[in-house]
Amino acid sequence: MWRHKVLVVATSKHTRGGITSVVKAHEKGEQWVSFGCKWIETSIDKTNLIKIWYLVKGLAQYCFYLPRCRIVHIHLSEPVSALRKVLFFILAKLFRKKTIIHFHSFSSETTVNGKHSGVYKYLFSNADCVIVLSDSWKKIVNEKFNLGNRVRVIYNPCIANVSAKIYSKKKQILYAGTLNQRKGYADLIKAFALIAKSYPTWKVVFAGNGEIDKATEISERLNVSNQIEFLGWINGDDKDRVFKESTIFCLPSYAEGFPMAVLDAWAYGLPVITTPVGGIPDIAINGENVLLFDAGDIEMLSKQISRLIDDEELMNSIVLESKRLSDTTFNIKTINAEIGDVYKELED
Repeated sequence: MWRHKVLVVATSKHTRGGITSVVKAHEKGEQWVSFGCKWIETSIDKTNLIKIWYLVKGLAQYCFYLPRCRIVHIHLSEPVSALRKVLFFILAKLFRKKTIIHFHSFSSETTVNGKHSGVYKYLFSNADCVIVLSDSWKKIVNEKFNLGNRVRVIYNPCIANVSAKIYSKKKQILYAGTLNQRKGYADLIKAFALIAKSYPTWKVVFAGNGEIDKATEISERLNVSNQIEFLGWINGDDKDRVFKESTIFCLPSYAEGFPMAVLDAWAYGLPVITTPVGGIPDIAINGENVLLFDAGDIEMLSKQISRLIDDEELMNSIVLESKRLSDTTFNIKTINAEIGDVYKELED
């Protein structure tokens, strides 16, 4: 009767993005098998018609399995995601199921402190457990909703599929993720333009979709287009190759939950230059395991890039710390065990 003890409500397996990547990581854990987890797909990054079809199909599937499960684990982030999950949550409460809200937001201003804060208040206040991605997010959620010990911090895991293939290192700085204003891609181009002439054999590689045309225009205007490369969205062997060929990873974000791209970089042993946003401050020790700069501080970013290029000893020490973080704090087995512990507590 209890073959599927846990229904995991999240985006489609075929959707690009952090939530899908995290759930795929959870899917590899022992807890997924022992609790007979069932992934209910509710959305996909396709046309509106296909999105509606996924939602209807997911809801029908959910209603079929709901009476026979014990726990409902709902992944959500921004308001559209939260609003889409309200009906699933209401049905879970009507059937007296234990509920987990797994919160992946990158911005408190658009979620718990935004115009849809009432939606989050309802979901968080009535959930049996709320999982957030960092201590800083736990503080934000508790200051807003006073949930106490019902808020648990569970980090996203390092999930990069690092192959045994060997590639030669290149003098390239890697950016991986969607090219949009929140991710700060333009700041990286502008910062590199300040130092490009000093490092003529170095280049910046952008792996991701989004505002590629705009980014190309910026690089041409700043006369660094010959040192900038845009790959578009990559995965599989191409992703493995690009991460291994790169020497430095940079993510100049203005807002994050806990960026999966940084976790990928750590899994590949890349030294990271990033901003103290989201869950990064929980872990970051500037000059030891990362190099930090304030979001939007283009001059400091250029200095941090130069510092890492010029100081081989610093680079090597940060590389070692990157690998340590991947193998310990963000190890996929550790994270999955923590998810399993939450399931056990709710089942008791």
